[in-house]
Formats: sequence, structure tokens, C-alpha cells
Amino acid sequence: MPLAFSTLGLPAHPLPAVLALAADHGYDGLELRAAPGEPVHTGLSSAERRAAARQFTAAAVTPLTVASYVGIAEPGPDAPVLADLLAHLHLAADLGAPYVRVFPRGGADATEGTRTAAHRLLELADTAVDLGVTILVETHDSHRSGAALAALLAAAPHPAVGALWDVMHTWLSGETPADSYRLLAPRLGYVQVKDVASAEDLTPLPLGTGVLPLPACLAQLPADTWISWEYEAPWHPTAASFAPQLADGQAYLTSHLTA
Repeated sequence: MPLAFSTLGLPAHPLPAVLALAADHGYDGLELRAAPGEPVHTGLSSAERRAAARQFTAAAVTPLTVASYVGIAEPGPDAPVLADLLAHLHLAADLGAPYVRVFPRGGADATEGTRTAAHRLLELADTAVDLGVTILVETHDSHRSGAALAALLAAAPHPAVGALWDVMHTWLSGETPADSYRLLAPRLGYVQVKDVASAEDLTPLPLGTGVLPLPACLAQLPADTWISWEYEAPWHPTAASFAPQLADGQAYLTSHLTA
């Protein structure tokens, strides 16, 4: 299976340095955190986007995802959300990334959040197709479980809309890996892995040293599924540095994917 990691674990690191780490440690792709202060964001000029795309090609690393912070179910007017998502879709297309990640971020009314998200996703789904990009909604916040996200996706039945399975959030929701996979498999884009000490302590740990059921999640996946390691360094300043863990993380994933 192709492996990636998220630049979330390496805040503000220059793109060439991150690409070198990926290439040197056997990772095939990168999830690109698109946020202020990061090397990839929607404010890049056309020339900067072309330069970044060339760097990916030279390193033989895939720009897997533009990881936006769009809240697709967020309460409020549609126009700002759609404009933000459209900007990230164009950024992904310019870089050659097949996916844009969005969060749900619905309000207290889950039914209304699902309806809002579906409407917005369908507004831009055809544009996403034209750009060669798929919008992936992550299992997160208001739609943390596979069941909740599957319901959202059922309301937006379009091939340019799919699921990003964050295994920590479905685990926190109480779902088994088998149930999460069954619910998400028909629309699954790729899988985010991580590890933590407990539901009360989400400080990131090296893969395989915490409580998440990673082997059970990985064992179900088809051979061509992308696996990306997301290490939430910015939210946990006491966490160990990410870069020194990349080799062991790659070895852990490879051993479980070939077992």
C-alpha cells in the first residue's frame, strides 16, 4: 500500500525539506496542511504553485491531499464556505493533488448539519470533477463516526465526494474497525493513522505504542489504499519530534501491511 504522512507533524518546515524526508524514509506521498505559515496555502501565486508542483515531481513524491480547514457542515451562510472550498480545489488541481480534505464542523442539529453539508458538496462536486479532484470529508467533530459520515455521504451521492477515515475519531466514537470500514468502504478515499495513550490523553505517540487498534484497521484495507500518518504536533507541544520517528513508522506500517 502507498504510504504518506501529514505535514501537520512538521509545522512550517520548508517544502523541499519535507519532500526530502519523505523520499529518504520510503513515503510515497504527503498530506499538505493548507494553513497560514505553511509552505502550501491558497495564497500561493501561480508561479509558486508551479514551482511546488515541480518539486514534487523531482522528488518523486505524490501531493496526496490539500488538507483544508473548511467546515462543510458549519452553520451560517453558504457563500464563504463555498468560496473557501473552491480556492482549495484550485490549489489541489494546480499541485496535482487528487484530494481536498474538509471537516464536517456541524452544529448541534446533526440532521441540519448533514443537509447543509450535502447541499454545499453537491454545489461544487461537478467543478471538482472538472478539476480532477475529489472532496473527502474526514471522520471528525460533528460526524466523528463512520455511521454519521456515511449518512452525510448518502445525502451527497456524487463520485467526487468521499470519505477520509481518521481511525482515532471512529475509535473515540465507539465503533469497531470492522464497522467503520464497512460503513465507509464504498466511498473511501484513504485512511489516516496515528496513535495515542488513551481517550483522555490524545498526545501523539509513535505508531504501535498506544491504544488505537491499528492492526485491525489496516488488515481490512485493499492493497491500493493510501495510508497517511497524521501526527498532531501543533496541538501537543510536549509530543516527541516527528521527523526522527519517520523510519520506525514506515517500518511499522510496512510490517502490518505485508503480514
